[in-house]
Amino acid sequence: MPRMTLPRRVRFSAAHRYHRPEWSDERNRATFGPCANPHGHGHDYVLEVSVRAEVDPETGFSSDLPALDAVLREEVVEPLDHQHLNFVVPQFAPGGMIPTSESILLVLWDRLSPRLGTALVRLRLHENPDFHVDYEG
Repeated sequence: MPRMTLPRRVRFSAAHRYHRPEWSDERNRATFGPCANPHGHGHDYVLEVSVRAEVDPETGFSSDLPALDAVLREEVVEPLDHQHLNFVVPQFAPGGMIPTSESILLVLWDRLSPRLGTALVRLRLHENPDFHVDYEG
């Protein structure tokens, strides 16, 4: 049977702050610019999740979209939408990872891969229409 790759998009809005607590405010501003704003800043993110599987000869589908949508809702949208990532994602707490798009993808891969298994082949996170980051595990 042929294998197909199916990308699915979800959207969430979230704030974050780039900040190293062990650095001075001046160094944080020099390194991260306005992203070091003490109150954070936000994005309307678009996450594209690509899964790959064989086409089922009976249904003609390569993926169970309702099941995929449920995983994305439970692991991405519900916990992250309209949240401040530094406060709701333990890995982004003070002294932890800086919540860059790259780091967000690492965290999301760890959330999604146990539920999607080997079908998960790529995550793409758009911060805005002109910038995205890809991660393939």
